[in-house]
Amino acid sequence: MKKNEQTLLRERAILVGLTDRSPRQLRDEDPLEEVERLVLTAGAAVVGKVIQQRELPDPHSCIGSGKVEEVGELLREARANVVVFDNDLTPAQAKNLEESWKVRVLDRTEVILDIFATHAQSLQAKLQVELAQLEYTLPRLRRMWTHLSRQEGGAGIGIGMRGPGEKQLEVDRRAARKRVTGLRRELREIEKRKEREVFTRRGSFTIALVGYTNAGKSTLMNALTAAGVPTEDKLFSTLDTRTRTWKLSSGFKILLSDTVGFIRNLPHHLVGSFHATLEEVIHADLLLHVVDAGRPDAADQIAAVNAVLTELGCIENETVMVFNKADRLDDRMEFAILENRYPRAVTLSALNGDGLDRLESAVEEIVNRRMTITDLEIPAGDGKTLAELAEHGAILDRRYLDGVALIRARLPERELYRYAAFIRKREG
Repeated sequence: MKKNEQTLLRERAILVGLTDRSPRQLRDEDPLEEVERLVLTAGAAVVGKVIQQRELPDPHSCIGSGKVEEVGELLREARANVVVFDNDLTPAQAKNLEESWKVRVLDRTEVILDIFATHAQSLQAKLQVELAQLEYTLPRLRRMWTHLSRQEGGAGIGIGMRGPGEKQLEVDRRAARKRVTGLRRELREIEKRKEREVFTRRGSFTIALVGYTNAGKSTLMNALTAAGVPTEDKLFSTLDTRTRTWKLSSGFKILLSDTVGFIRNLPHHLVGSFHATLEEVIHADLLLHVVDAGRPDAADQIAAVNAVLTELGCIENETVMVFNKADRLDDRMEFAILENRYPRAVTLSALNGDGLDRLESAVEEIVNRRMTITDLEIPAGDGKTLAELAEHGAILDRRYLDGVALIRARLPERELYRYAAFIRKREG
């Protein structure tokens, strides 16, 4: 098992979380449900959970000394070999806890990075994950070296075991910083290419699917475009942006992009590392914010997605709320509250197709609002312009007269300049 891959494969995990709510306030909620799904997605088994109610984390060990002892006992009873915290830990907190328990201690960010590393397919995604891992790891190199030294030395060696020394640590830090610089350079080049790709598509109406991880964005993408995008009931199953053509009933073509799912408390540096991937979101004409309507914490998930959109600077972009998984609604009262808060939202099931027509109507209305109907006269032999016109808009009527194509087209207002020379002059 390689530490730098941060793999959780076949490990037995104890989950630990902090909450400022009392057991009565939590009622039937499980505050560790999401981190449990993350750990299961990463391949580990969950063998125990510990929750502490406290306002602020302990600066030394995150949880109080009594809970440290309780987790230690649970580790022995459950024969667990890793502890996963639902919140982020400082390097000092993680180091102190590992010294107390003599097992590996991970936080939420490390588990997310592990999943990202497993699911990254394209070169861009792999570079982004590597950058995020290195930026996370740099302040923690000393702790990681100490843990590796214990592993290599065997189970009987632990207390007082030294790492490879200050000299080796400094060599590793320099190598990591150099690699970070190189990765940022490579990703900037990819980002420039992405910007050029986005620019070349400015003639098309673009929509980006955004939403919490596992909200059903890829399933909706398949339902609208027959894209054949793989779908799994796992967190972060999609890391790479996929773009497909969605042809509306009117004949108008839209470029629809499926993007990486968001999650609450998404680390800031992770958003930065995936900036190239998120270009599609930043520059989209319209966002479809997909929500798993069947979740009791749907409002919290909406807030988490909006927080990331705010960080990206596109929270003000026009957005249609899409309440997905209507076929799984259990608590109609909770959903009614959600519907009242977002009265213009579209409720549907991407899985069985119910409500897709309502989504198309909502999108068509927005498209029409941003389009203008124009009469054009284009030489019949100008195949290039005619082909571009079909891509950029919708041809409503076409007639030929004396070698000229007389066309009535619906075009985005921003694209009218392309066809200024062909706009038919009004008589009188």
